[in-house]
Amino acid sequence: MSSGFESRLGHRFRDPALLAQAMTHRSAADPKQGMLDSNERLEFLGDRVLALVMAEWLSERFPREREGALGKRLSVLVAADTLAKVGEAIGLPAALRIPPAEGRTGLRGRGTVIADATEALIGALYLDAGLEVARDFVRREWSVFLEADPTPPMSAKSRLQEYTLGRAEGLPEYRLVSSTGPSHKPHFLVAVKAEGREAEGQGDSKRAAEQAAAEAWLAQVQDKGVKDKTGK
Repeated sequence: MSSGFESRLGHRFRDPALLAQAMTHRSAADPKQGMLDSNERLEFLGDRVLALVMAEWLSERFPREREGALGKRLSVLVAADTLAKVGEAIGLPAALRIPPAEGRTGLRGRGTVIADATEALIGALYLDAGLEVARDFVRREWSVFLEADPTPPMSAKSRLQEYTLGRAEGLPEYRLVSSTGPSHKPHFLVAVKAEGREAEGQGDSKRAAEQAAAEAWLAQVQDKGVKDKTGK
């Protein structure tokens, strides 16, 4: 692993194998080891470490906000989109271990792959040096996102749910339309229905497709509102 990448992280690993594992996509894992040398287990751990560190930080940074507002901030800050942006900013894609054939398909640049590896990296930092080092990394790399908006942000799914509940229409209903592609490069198509209106969204994870569907549904309503006002 490049020493330049470790310098960017602000931490030199005592156990370089942890960093190597965090950067190993499952397509590059050894089948003889049952895929246990991929970054999936570290991703699982890193997800929990990130949530803890972020919840602690938000409670400290916004002492007058209620649980609901803090939860909205947390959901956006730990979302795959934010994780991918952090990974790209630290140069993580170049450090990923991916087979050459998969590299040519653009796997290295996929948002979900980068996001998963970023979580795995947090897990590796935690195992190698403890919570303080993991916390320092998160606070340094997430500070721009934490301070970007003084009001609690909301995901498209949260905005859609708030919209329908505010009109006593109940919860939106999400339906998986299709799931295609190999396990390391899936493609999901999801439909959401609310107020008798339906919209679809696509993504490389079910969660991303649901968010895209909610965004599309809200865009339909916005367009309809504009047309109703203009009469066009």
